[in-house]
Amino acid sequence: MTDDVVTRSVDASSWDALTTVFGTRGDPAGCWCQWFKLSRSDWDGTDRTQKAELLHAQADAGSPGVLAWLGDEPVGWAAVEPFSAYPSLARSPITRRTAEDPSDPWAVTCFVVRLEHRRKGVARALLRGALEHARERGATVIEGYPVDTGARPKLSAAERYHGTVSLFTSGGFEVVRRPSATRALMRRTLQPAG
Repeated sequence: MTDDVVTRSVDASSWDALTTVFGTRGDPAGCWCQWFKLSRSDWDGTDRTQKAELLHAQADAGSPGVLAWLGDEPVGWAAVEPFSAYPSLARSPITRRTAEDPSDPWAVTCFVVRLEHRRKGVARALLRGALEHARERGATVIEGYPVDTGARPKLSAAERYHGTVSLFTSGGFEVVRRPSATRALMRRTLQPAG
């Protein structure tokens, strides 16, 4: 199935596809990939419609991620931008920078796969698309902050939105550190595009 899934960077024409992927129920419809973009007080003071409007504006202004397509149907999303585009990452104990870390790597922070398309390789295709998206925009280092299903096997789909260690390992990422028993900071160096 993965070979049938293609990814494309999000742009101003992607809004209808994004609304299909995020839907109207569940965690994605309440977050719209704004958790890492907003301060806690701004998050608490922003309703789901406003969060959707923020992602819409971000898509219009640039390319905050990639969409996965199966034929003409949008089936998933991955958020990928420079670390600095996500202010909350700098405050998290999972993603906080150390002296050895690159100053502004790119970060894959979120995966959304529509329920009826899960377990079909969509997340794997999204990660490949995120790598290419970042490389085309000059990224040389990319990070992910996945959950370790080996340490915590009974995670719900909602708890896997960061991706899993096995997914990132299959994408060529290596564990840099383990900030908690169930989370890893993983990194991959990218070759320049072209």
